[in-house]
Amino acid sequence: MDQSSLKQLLSLVQDGTCSINEALTKLRHFPAEHVTDGCIDHQRNLRTGIAEVIYGASKSAEQIITIARALIPHTEPVLVTRVNQEKATTVLESLPDFSYNKIAGMLIAKCRKTNLQNCRGIVIVACAGTSDIPVAEEAFLTLESMGNPVVKTYDIGVAGLHRLLAHQSLFDQASVIVAVAGMEGALPGVIAGLVKCPVIGVPTSIGYGTNFGGVAALLGMLNSCASGLAAVNIDNGFGAACMAHAINIRNPDPISSSQ
Repeated sequence: MDQSSLKQLLSLVQDGTCSINEALTKLRHFPAEHVTDGCIDHQRNLRTGIAEVIYGASKSAEQIITIARALIPHTEPVLVTRVNQEKATTVLESLPDFSYNKIAGMLIAKCRKTNLQNCRGIVIVACAGTSDIPVAEEAFLTLESMGNPVVKTYDIGVAGLHRLLAHQSLFDQASVIVAVAGMEGALPGVIAGLVKCPVIGVPTSIGYGTNFGGVAALLGMLNSCASGLAAVNIDNGFGAACMAHAINIRNPDPISSSQ
């Protein structure tokens, strides 16, 4: 149950429209609901402002469907990450309200509307090369579904530095930037040296042998001399988006922000 539906329920109890027993029935799965192979944390949005998200890579389509059905009545947005085409097709047959983005490997339903008054500014998702786009799209779609104004700019890696510098005016407008890069992972450090806002680096597993599946890019970001740069785990566009969302939201308390 999200904060708006809980607040509405409490208001109905307060004015006598809903009895205490009826309210208890509606809250029977609060704060957690047990389903087959899972326990759904319906209270997470109230605690953190970010609802529970389904990690789909190691789950069957049937498990995803069961968990998603429990989330849909109470959660906004409903996201499933790391879903291949075969699983997505099966899920969509049972849950047609979802949309599927093949590039990001994400199923998405019930996106939040953008509330500009509650955002510090725009979030920019940048990536170094076309091969990094799947991870960047995971970040972009997560941010967008959570109600952030977000702009993407792709294939601006340091091998052609003029491509990056051409976007300086855009970067100056950002409240936070998510920078995705494989190979040596240089892009986030370069961007962090050009802007005042926080930069979140996302190393990808794209690269030749000594990239070590993204370890070289991760170490490059961790060892950057640019200030204001932090890094998340390899290929973790979702995690970077959650951090960017936390930075961009003016009031992270989902209850206070609605008062």
